[in-house]
Amino acid sequence: MNKKIFSLLTCSVICIINLSSCAEEPIIKSHNQQTVIKLSWWGNDSRNEYTLKAVERFEKLHPDIKVNCSYSEWSGYEARSRVQMYSDTQADVMQINYNWLPEYSPDGNGYYDISTLADTVDLNNFTEDVLKYGIINDKLNAIPIAMNSLTVYVNKTIYDSYGLDVPETWDDFFKSAEVMRKDNIYPLSGALKSVWLYIITYTEQITGKTFLDKSGNLNFSKNDLQIMLEFYVKLINEKVIPQVEYFDKLNIDTGTYAGILAWSNDAVNYCGKAVENGYEMIVAEYTAVTPEKCGTGWYAKPATMYAISDNTEHPTESAMLLDFLLNSDDMALLQGIEKGIPLSESAKNCLESAGILTGIQYEASIKMENNKSMETLQPLLENESLIDIFAESCNMLLYERSKAEESAEKLYYSLVNGL
Repeated sequence: MNKKIFSLLTCSVICIINLSSCAEEPIIKSHNQQTVIKLSWWGNDSRNEYTLKAVERFEKLHPDIKVNCSYSEWSGYEARSRVQMYSDTQADVMQINYNWLPEYSPDGNGYYDISTLADTVDLNNFTEDVLKYGIINDKLNAIPIAMNSLTVYVNKTIYDSYGLDVPETWDDFFKSAEVMRKDNIYPLSGALKSVWLYIITYTEQITGKTFLDKSGNLNFSKNDLQIMLEFYVKLINEKVIPQVEYFDKLNIDTGTYAGILAWSNDAVNYCGKAVENGYEMIVAEYTAVTPEKCGTGWYAKPATMYAISDNTEHPTESAMLLDFLLNSDDMALLQGIEKGIPLSESAKNCLESAGILTGIQYEASIKMENNKSMETLQPLLENESLIDIFAESCNMLLYERSKAEESAEKLYYSLVNGL
C-alpha cells in the first residue's frame, strides 16, 4: 500500500515538473527573442507624455521589441547627447537638431544611412526637397519632422488698448515703444538666438547682403557688423525689447511683453498661457524695413529631425520605430502639431481628417509656407559660440566699454577666425 502511494506521488511530482517546464519554455523563448532598442528626445512634460504613450502603442503592435526611453529638457539633452555621440553610446533612434548634421556627420558617416532601410521606412511620404535637408554626402542621415521659422507673435489685446496697429516694420515697433515704455511694457521680446536672427534679418534688408555666402563663409563686412551691433543697442535703449540676458518668458503671460520672437513650432509654448489669461495672441507679419520687403531676410529650417545611430545593432527594429514615429496615425494624433505641421504626407492627411490643423501654431506654419522669399537657414547661424561672441560685442558697446567701430572690428576678426 505504501509503495503504491509513493509511486503515485513520484509520478505526480514528475508530471508537475514536466508541465512546469513546458509552461515556462515559451516564456523564456519569448524573452530571449525580444529586441531592446533605445529612443531619445528632448521636450517639455507634454511632449514627454505623448511620446511615452506612442511608445506603448508601438510595443503593443510589436511585442518582440522593447523600447527604452531617454528624455529631458533641451539643455540637458544637448549636453548629454554630445558626450554620447562622441563615445558611441547614443540611442538607436534619436531626435536631433538640424545643425547637428554638419557637426557630428560632416562626411555623412555620423548617422545611419536611412535610405538603405527604405523597405521599412516609407520614404514615399516625403518629397525629395524635404529629404534633401537630411542628406550629407549622398547619405540620408536624418528625416525632418516639420519645418520651422522665426516668427513674430503679438498680443493684439495690448496693442488695441493703446490704439496701435499691429506692427509690420521696425519703425512701427519703435513708435509703439514710445507709447508703451511709460508703463514699462515692451512691444517685443526674445531670447538671445531669436534676437540674433532678427537683427541679421534687419541688416540683410538694409545692406542687400546675406550674412553668410553659399559656402558658409562670412559675407558681412565690418561696417555691416557695426550696423547689427548699433541696431541691437538701439532696440535696448529705446525699450523696444528687453536686454536678452533679462528676458523672462513669464512676462508674455502677464502682458509685460506685448510681443515675442519665437519659432513657429513654439507658438503654443510661448503664447498659450497668455491666451488662457484672456489675451488675444496673433501671428504678425514678418518685420521689414518697408512693407514691400516683408519676408526677405527670413529663414526656415527643419524644426527637428529623427536619425538612427550609425552603430546600432538593430537597424531593422530601429527603422520600424522611426517609421511609426513619422508616418503612423497613432503618433500623428498623439503629437498633433506640437512639433509643427508634419512633413509626412500620411501624418498630415491624418491630422486634416481629424480637424486638428487649426490654431496659432498652424497659422504660423501657413505664414511660413506662404513666404516665397524665405531662404533655408544655414546650420552655422545657430552656432552657439558665434552667437555668444555677438552678445559679448553688443554688451561692450551697450555699456560703452568700446566704440562701435572697435566692437565691430573685434567681432569681425572673431567671426572670421571662428568660422
